[in-house]
Amino acid sequence: MDALYPRLLVDDFEPTARFYEAALRALLGVEPARFVPEAEYASWDFQGEGVLAVMGGARLDATVADDAAAGAGAPPTASGRQRAMLVFRVDDVDAAAKTLAGLGAVEVAAPTDRPDWGPTMRTAHLRAPEGTLLELQTY
Repeated sequence: MDALYPRLLVDDFEPTARFYEAALRALLGVEPARFVPEAEYASWDFQGEGVLAVMGGARLDATVADDAAAGAGAPPTASGRQRAMLVFRVDDVDAAAKTLAGLGAVEVAAPTDRPDWGPTMRTAHLRAPEGTLLELQTY
C-alpha cells in the first residue's frame, strides 16, 4: 500500500514527467506504474511502494484556491502554485482530517469525493503547521 509518498506539482507536465521517467529508470530500474499524459499524472513504484508522483499543478489549483485567504499561508512560490505535497493514503479521509486538524494542521479543502480524479477517490487537503501541503486520500 502506498502509505506516504511525495507528489510534485509542475507547470509543464510532459518534460518533467519524461525527465523522472528516464532518471528513475537509469537510477533504480523502475518504470512508471501510471503514465497518463492527458490527465497530467504519472507515478512510480519501487518494491511495491509508491515513491513519486508527478501531476500538472493546475489540476490542484482550484482545490486549494482559497488557501491563503483562509489564513493557511501563501503558496511557497512567486507563481502562486504549490510545488510539492505529501500524500497519505488512509482508510478514512474524514477521520484522518480531524486527527490532523487536532494536531494543528489547517484544513484548506474539506473531505470531498472526487470521481473526476478516480471513480472512488475521496480527498482532503490540509496544511501542516510549517506550511507543507498534505493530501489525504482513499480509493
